[in-house]
This record gives sequence, C-alpha cells and structure tokens, in this order.
Amino acid sequence: MVQQPRELASRRPRNTRGDSGGCRGAASGRTNLTSMEDGMSTYTVDEALISMGFGKFQAFVLAYSGMAKISEAMEMMLLSFVGQSVQAEWELSAQAESLITSVVFVALVTGGAGLLSAFAPNYLSLIVLRFMVGVGLGGGPVLSSWFLEFIPAPNRGTWMVIFSAFWTIGTIMEASLAWAVMPSLGWRWLLAFSSLPSFALLLFYPLTLESPRYLCMKGRTADAVQVLETMARLNRVALPSGHLMSGHRMELHEMADSSETSQLLSAKKTNPAAHSSKSEIGGRNAILKLLSPNLIRSSLLLWTVFLGHAFLYYGLVLLTSELSHGNKICGSEGVITTQTNHSNDANLYRNVLITSFGEVPGLILSAAIVDKIGRKLSMSSMLYISCLCIAPLMVPQTESLTTIFLFGARICISASFIVLHIYAPEIYPTAVRATGVGFASSIARFGGILCPLVAVGLVHACHQTAAILIFITVMLVSGVAVSYFPLETSGRKLSDHIAA
Repeated sequence: MVQQPRELASRRPRNTRGDSGGCRGAASGRTNLTSMEDGMSTYTVDEALISMGFGKFQAFVLAYSGMAKISEAMEMMLLSFVGQSVQAEWELSAQAESLITSVVFVALVTGGAGLLSAFAPNYLSLIVLRFMVGVGLGGGPVLSSWFLEFIPAPNRGTWMVIFSAFWTIGTIMEASLAWAVMPSLGWRWLLAFSSLPSFALLLFYPLTLESPRYLCMKGRTADAVQVLETMARLNRVALPSGHLMSGHRMELHEMADSSETSQLLSAKKTNPAAHSSKSEIGGRNAILKLLSPNLIRSSLLLWTVFLGHAFLYYGLVLLTSELSHGNKICGSEGVITTQTNHSNDANLYRNVLITSFGEVPGLILSAAIVDKIGRKLSMSSMLYISCLCIAPLMVPQTESLTTIFLFGARICISASFIVLHIYAPEIYPTAVRATGVGFASSIARFGGILCPLVAVGLVHACHQTAAILIFITVMLVSGVAVSYFPLETSGRKLSDHIAA
C-alpha cells in the first residue's frame, strides 16, 4: 500500500517552490533575516535546506519516494502482460479483458490488494482487487510533493528530472520480471512479486518525517525545528544561527511594507471565524477560478492534452503486447479464430522490454530540448513525430518492424508527457496552481479508462487499422491543442496572482 506521510495525505497538494504560503525564503530572493522586532537573527526553511544541501537524509527521501514511483509503474505495466493470460484461463471476452485495465484507472490500497490479486479465484474478485490497487495508486502524487519539499530550491528542477527516472526504472523492472516469471510460474506470481515494492514502503514508513514546510505553514515551529535538526544531524552539517521563522512571523514581517495586506492580516487576527469560513470555501473558489475568463482557455486545453497523453502512453503500453505476437489469426468474419495463452511467448516479453527502454532516450530528450526550444514546441513536435512512428502500423507489420515503430512512438510520447508535467505547474498562478494541476491529473485518468477499449478491444476484434487511426487522431488533436496554449513558460517567472 502506498502510504502517505503523516498529515500530508489530508491536505491539498500545493506549490513546493517556496514562493508562496507559510515559510518562504531563498526562493523569493530573501537572505537571512536579522531585523525582526525581537532583535534576534532568524532563518527560513528554504535557507535551512540550502545550508544543508543534498545529503543522506534527502537521499533517503529520494529512495523512498522513488520506490513509490517504481511501485506505481510496475502495477500499471503488468496490465499489458496479465490481460491475455487471464483471458485465456477464464475464457473472457475482449471487453472483459480490457475492463481489468480500465477499472484501475476508475479508482486510481495497493500492496495488500496487489498481493491478494494473485489469489483471485474468479474474474469478479480480480476486478474488485484491481480496483483497490487503483485506489492506492491515487496517492502516488502525494509522495512526489513530499520529496520536493525537502529539496533546496536551486536544485529542484534537476531533481525533478531525476525523480521522473524512477518511473522508467519501474517499467523496465516489470518487463524484466514478467519475462522471468510468466513463462514458468504464471500471471498470479507476477502479481505477487509486483506488489513487493509497496511492502517495502510500509517497512520504512516509520522512518519518514513530516515536511518542515508544512509544519512551518501550520505554525508548528517547534516541530519544524525538530525535523530540521534531524536532517542536519544526518547530513552532518549545522543549521543557520538564530531562530526558525514561522509562517505567522513571516507574514508579520512581509506585510509591514504593505498597507493593504496589513489590513488583511489585522482582519484575520480580529475575526478568526471569518478566516476559517474562507478557508473552507477556498477549495471551491480555486476550482471556479480555473474557469475564470483569464484561465478558462488554459484549463480546457490542459485538460484535453492531459487526457490525450494518458490515452496515448498507456495505450502504447497495451499495444506492444497486443501487436507484437504473430500468431493472432483473424477469420473471414473479422473475429479471432484462435485464442492462445501467450505467457510462454519469449518474443512478447522481449518486445515489451525493448519498447520500455524507449523511455530512457525520452527522458534524455525531454531534458535536452525543454529549455532550448520551449515547452510548447517540445510537446507538439514530439506528438507529431509520434504520428509518423505509429502510422505504418495501420497495416499489419512484422514483429521486428512493429517493435521498432512502437519504440519510436514510446520515446516521443514519454518525452512529451515529461514536458507536460513541467509545463502544467508553470501555466497557473500560485493561487490556483495546486488545484489546477491536480484537476488536470484527474482528467487524465479518463484517458486511461478509455485506452483499453481501443488498444485491446478493437485489436482483438481485428480492427487494427481503426485502432491506429484513433491513436493518430488523438496525437494530432493533442498537438494542435498544445499550439493553442496562450503562454510559453520557458524562461518566465512564475506568477502569483490571476491577472485582472
């Protein structure tokens, strides 16, 4: 089960750059503050993190969060292997097989549910348990935010790319595991082994600490200092001299120069009930702001592109297993005349492993072009090139050519998806950034729900040409949608407020 650190799971994802919210410092250009009203030197969480650098503690946080990413990738990748074996064992229809994948995205408690899936006695129990896996996978983004909140501000961009590599590691591990396990032990053992990373998360969970940023934002300065002292001790460095500035004291200091914001602070202190009421409706207001005149275009386009990328990425994973084997025979009436268990087909696992390695150059490519040619051109060019890679598959090809074309498409879609995850937080102002990105990620789940109906359902019904045409259409629509984004965010500073 992907566990969420204490109290972190219950709060809304928020900006982790340190440019808004409770404790700000280095990210907003501040240096060590020494002119507080008590005359004592102070420091912020950002300044503490910068002084500590990246040490043993951050390495543990990276490993723990990365294991969660690997677990998520493995649970998603195994769907491309398990479906055909389950279909053959229980004599399921193509629609029933595709539902095994779709139900995970409908939910998006892994660990236990993943292991119990291996003991499913029938199709219905397998569907229920895979749904529970999806519920647990939905907590994955919380670990990403938790990791970033321990990283010094100047290095967050680099570590974001490194963190993305754990997904690629997970896909390659699952393809290798399936190749080793499926031919001799079967799909149940693959499900069992794939759940092990989630149990590793449970084992090391007691060692995790709450984010000092979150504690500082909540006014729990003593707890935040305790966490920072633990980090400094493990990294063998000293904290800055002075006292940690809490979120409340930071507000007092920053608002002293602004009469308008000082009045807001005064109102908050004299009318706490009103402030509490505003906090309760803040989430609803943030969602409504996504559809405000200044943001509605960006929001609708972002939802379209997120849905398209999820459909394409997970669809390509499923297509690899559906198109790679050559013993699928369609009769004259357009239906498959033989139903074979391909768990012993070594070529299937080889082809999936090869295409999974396509994410490695995709990761490198995205890092190379995202700042040089911009976010929009990076995404649109990768989407259009992926069309060229997949177009030849409208006509059945040999196994080798199919693998090559899918490898190229996987490179492009992986690169574009990584750039999209960088672009999405940049397009929104701080006031609605967390809500905007979270809502877009939720919309993307619908792409995962729909892709098995095409990549599995249509291909099994001997409609390969129609399936590939749908993929090409989604690529083109997503590419055009990217070109209509109102902003190119490369090199731009993040905005804090919605333009009037």
